Amino acid sequence: MASSPDLATLKLDDFATQLDADFEMQTSDGVLPLKLVKADPAGASGREGAAFSLLFAAPAGTSLPQGIYPVTHPALGVMEIFLVPIGPLQGGSGYQAIFA
Repeated sequence: MASSPDLATLKLDDFATQLDADFEMQTSDGVLPLKLVKADPAGASGREGAAFSLLFAAPAGTSLPQGIYPVTHPALGVMEIFLVPIGPLQGGSGYQAIFA
């Protein structure tokens, strides 16, 4: 597995190549599987590489509060990402992360 990346250096392209890939979110109750379903630019910002948004799908019926969660991917490593629940998605529950 890759080491933990510096979140400030991650770019949209790092995630765009991982669309439909499986991720894992560590919660207080265990591991929750996630699938990256969308990676979009989010406009201009002071962030090097520009802002972007990620949308993950968790299994239907999942209900976790917004917060910082360790999210793991085999190529990207473990990332501490602030995720916000956005409600039901096709086939699951949506969680969004914005890098701005």
